Amino acid sequence: MTVPTESHELTHVSPATKGPKSQVEDISQREYNDRVQLMRLGKKPALKRNFSFLTILGFSCAVLVTWEGTLMSFAPGLANGGPAGLVYGFIFVWIGNLTVFSTLCELVSMAPTSGGQYHWVSMLAPRSCAKFLSYITGWLTVAGWQGTAASGAYLAGSMMQGLISFTIPSYHGETWQGTLIVWGVVLVAVFINTVVSSALPKIEGMILVLHIVGFFGVLITLVTFGSHQSATEVFVQFRNEGAWPTQGLSFFVGLLGLIFSFAGVDCSFHMCEEVQNPSVAVPRSIMGSLVINGIMGLAMVIAMLFAATDIDKALQSSSGYPFIEIFYQATNSKAGTAVMASLIIFMTISAVVGVIATTSRMFWAFARDRAMPAWRTLSKVDATTHVPIWAIGCTSVISCLLALINIGSTVVYNALVSLSISGLYSSYLMAASLLLYRRCTKGFSMPDPSSYPALADTEKIEGLVWGPWRVPGIFGIVNNSVACAYLLTMWFFTFWPPAPVDNAKDMNFSVLMTGAVVIFSIIYYLIWARKDYKGPIREV
Repeated sequence: MTVPTESHELTHVSPATKGPKSQVEDISQREYNDRVQLMRLGKKPALKRNFSFLTILGFSCAVLVTWEGTLMSFAPGLANGGPAGLVYGFIFVWIGNLTVFSTLCELVSMAPTSGGQYHWVSMLAPRSCAKFLSYITGWLTVAGWQGTAASGAYLAGSMMQGLISFTIPSYHGETWQGTLIVWGVVLVAVFINTVVSSALPKIEGMILVLHIVGFFGVLITLVTFGSHQSATEVFVQFRNEGAWPTQGLSFFVGLLGLIFSFAGVDCSFHMCEEVQNPSVAVPRSIMGSLVINGIMGLAMVIAMLFAATDIDKALQSSSGYPFIEIFYQATNSKAGTAVMASLIIFMTISAVVGVIATTSRMFWAFARDRAMPAWRTLSKVDATTHVPIWAIGCTSVISCLLALINIGSTVVYNALVSLSISGLYSSYLMAASLLLYRRCTKGFSMPDPSSYPALADTEKIEGLVWGPWRVPGIFGIVNNSVACAYLLTMWFFTFWPPAPVDNAKDMNFSVLMTGAVVIFSIIYYLIWARKDYKGPIREV
């Protein structure tokens, strides 16, 4: 299902091919089917399929960490929107993500490759612009995931410093200390992704257990101890600390933190070449993680708001994170607050492990299709560990180098990590809108059981077939349309500052960073990449 750029034929892996299995007697039937499925897309199996449905579900939940993420990003919603804005905003963002990823899961079910969005754009876009749109989408996805890797490590470091300053008031964190913590977090992620990479599925499964157990531990503490707000203050009270002209505008500006708490839902897309039966397991894991994390996230938001007896004090917390002050208001114990906050920090570090894994697979897949500088090196897979060591090293080094910027200017660094939202949402919008275009024009063929997820030939509409996961008929069109509308709206508001701007330091520079990525990718494409990048290539 890729843009044909090589002369290789796929007749030996066509749906009708029965063929002798003497070469694959040492592998299971399931693995054989997975390999043939990937070869129909023109890709040679290179990674080991260590993830089952349950372990990739654990991976998705561990990367998403929504209930922890809502705590980390509580401040924007409290200031713009207030308690009621956080509750209704969370529901709005949750439903929006369900529509977006039920749509994108249709694409991964058709073509389960690590390339994800840029691969799907290549197969869906008009032939005249497919290569270019695919290339831009690939760079936006790479930038989005690299921003997520940098921001995850930065959040872990800044929360650690914030917790220390809260428990030891005499401590004043320095930016260089935060940078060193970022490096330490990245090194932990590199170790797990390389030295013990074969144990990654088991580690993610254990993290899933801690994710759920920790949720109940924090939730029960919040609802049991301390005094609580009234239901009116939680579900009716709005705030507009940004002094925007209307409360509605303030509400949408305050959604940025909630959007970030759902960042990285597509992690399983880029790991799907390491998943057993990916056309089914990946969509189920994505939707399952959204349901699980959404329920826990909403419950945590409501519990936190009932426990927040002094929101103004929380917003002015010396830690820089309102949730730490709210923990203290609930427990009236610095030791108890430290234990609960340490759990959030640990889960954030655990998420970085999965984010580095996902980002490296995106680097590797894009390099495999000759789209990145040094693609010959970045596309290599280690013969011993069966993971893309060079890609893991590349994204890790970039994360560490970006952390140096934090020493000079936190404003510039925050602008760089804001790419995690604008870059990923741009890639989602591109893929979802092209799927809607295809739905409303040429449509798709329904596969017979032996032919899905898809053929590699995108020149013919017969090559584009639905996979096992599908929202059928008019419901699919409506769902796809709502997803595009949601993505466009949220993408627009990701570029807004928290309050009307008086000077440059208060600006939201994400529009500048996103524009820089697009301009760089266009220039690099025109000068160099168009010679090598012909769209997703056929390797077999």
